[in-house]
Amino acid sequence: MLLVYFQIENPPSKFSNFIRHKAVINSGFFQIFDLIAKDEDKIVQIIAYCLMPTHIHLVLKQLKDGGISTYLSNVSNAYARYFNTCYKRKGPLWEGEFKNVLVKNDDQLLHLTRYNHLNPVTAGLVKKPEDWQYSSYLEYLNSDNIRRFCDYENILEIDPKKYRVFVEDRISYQKELSIIKKLLIES
Repeated sequence: MLLVYFQIENPPSKFSNFIRHKAVINSGFFQIFDLIAKDEDKIVQIIAYCLMPTHIHLVLKQLKDGGISTYLSNVSNAYARYFNTCYKRKGPLWEGEFKNVLVKNDDQLLHLTRYNHLNPVTAGLVKKPEDWQYSSYLEYLNSDNIRRFCDYENILEIDPKKYRVFVEDRISYQKELSIIKKLLIES
């Protein structure tokens, strides 16, 4: 929900206050958010995501100048405040700044979504990407009962069956690259 909430330029309140609001509790976060979040108010568009235990992967389209920086700052600060409050600690959660890559074409974008969706498999957290519930992979497969966080329809043409093959054909390859990367860093 945090990733969705901070897509808008000027959120109506602190995230913690918003999710505790009576209307949100009674009607549901997404129903209320959809009412207040107009497309012209959004600073980023979420194309793909994967939440990992120690980091997150996001594929974003910037809709307003400085949108990605503002969005990532808002998300990371709000989550750090939440985490620090829950675990009675202080200080930042993440090391360093976010890494970004300018996507130059549709082919690169498609490969980037696959990389994101294969991350939990590469890390050995699951055997198949659809077993990881914290990514947009099931959205790309058009699975039923999945709340859509991503908006990629006007950017990518995804055929769910072909996309599954596209992703699963690279599982072994991405695992091998991960091993090579670790070896290079250690030497």
